[in-house]
Amino acid sequence: MSTAWFYDLIIEPITTEKTTKQKDEHGQISFSVDPKANRIEIKRSIEKVFNVKVASVRTLNIKGKIKRRGRILGKRKDYKKAVVTLMPGERIDFFEGV
Repeated sequence: MSTAWFYDLIIEPITTEKTTKQKDEHGQISFSVDPKANRIEIKRSIEKVFNVKVASVRTLNIKGKIKRRGRILGKRKDYKKAVVTLMPGERIDFFEGV
């Protein structure tokens, strides 16, 4: 496997109030990942890209919401969310010191 494959699997970190609280209290970080990825591939990618040890990975398939703008009806994209629990003492800093 090439190194670029690991970077293609992780789309973006999800930063909301809820995920920030999870990160501070439980050491869990949420990512939007490739819909075809499984838990083992996600774990390897996170460990390789961020150089941390992962305790567990939970995945969810999120269905896009139906949104309306006047008479126009649209739908947001479906995506896969991965909640990664890090080993004690490990951390990933995205916006620290900004």
